[in-house]
Amino acid sequence: MSKTPGRESFIGSRLRLKDLHVFMAVVRSGSMAKAVDQLGISQPAISEVISGLEHALRVKLFDRNPRGVELTAYGRALLKRGVAAFDELTQGLAEIEDLADPGVGEVRIGCPESISAAIMPPIIRQFKQKYPRVVLQVDNVSTRTMELPQLRDRSLDLVIARVLSPVASDVFADDLNVEILFEDYVVVAAGLQSRWARRRHIDLGELLDEPWIVTNSRAGSIVAEACRAKGLREPIISLVTYSVHLRADLAASGDYLTSLPASVLRFNAERFALKVLPVELPLRPWPVALVTLKNRTLNPVVQRFIDHVKAFTKPMAGHLAKTKSPG
Repeated sequence: MSKTPGRESFIGSRLRLKDLHVFMAVVRSGSMAKAVDQLGISQPAISEVISGLEHALRVKLFDRNPRGVELTAYGRALLKRGVAAFDELTQGLAEIEDLADPGVGEVRIGCPESISAAIMPPIIRQFKQKYPRVVLQVDNVSTRTMELPQLRDRSLDLVIARVLSPVASDVFADDLNVEILFEDYVVVAAGLQSRWARRRHIDLGELLDEPWIVTNSRAGSIVAEACRAKGLREPIISLVTYSVHLRADLAASGDYLTSLPASVLRFNAERFALKVLPVELPLRPWPVALVTLKNRTLNPVVQRFIDHVKAFTKPMAGHLAKTKSPG
């Protein structure tokens, strides 16, 4: 397609939203034949739409092969902007609905289990008390690499993630907004029935022969770091798992020790039947961040939820420091 000043005129007269919808359906299906059921129109009609798009744009959008179709570089460029265009329209419709009834809408949230088991329950309870008809969708996402493709394909509105401290600028792509909500810390926990739960002072060396449940994440490495700093061997490892609920459940039995983010115990110590042990660990902040996609218009109910999260987490730094303090 030639670079002319009449792009807006071209879009208005030649590039129809319906044609873009057909194009994206073919991409999702992987072939024009498979897109028939999704669109409810004939394969010749789909082929005609795609051919019309390619003729209008003067580029080839798909390479055809016996298995179906594959996007060309031109097709990938159109898909990227097409997803954004449809998302903006969807957000616009949601905004119109929200203006008509500010108590409805949907918010799609991504977070790792260590967040959903810590701060998400009280955040959701408070938000739903104010907006009972808003639908909240919470999906478990991996935040180890911080690539977060779910934000780019618009399947999530926001992600709440744990990040390294200090936050390295090259960890996140340039198209992501990252805002630190609070700094979490690692604590050692035991079941309320554990003999260690009654102790007011505990030296880390006393716990080395106890069975530990750890992760390969920061929560586990902090304990190992504390042992090395004191010239101690590492504790006996009985189980390695990322599951917060599994660690909490087994530790609650009184037979195991584990390391957890302080926020998990802050809001769930009674429910999990756990107690923070007065064990000195290196003070290594573990920031929790709110991540969104830059240059994306969020509908009002999503922004309302984000504002609620910020208000909820604002006073948490001081509380978590107290949770971590031995004694």
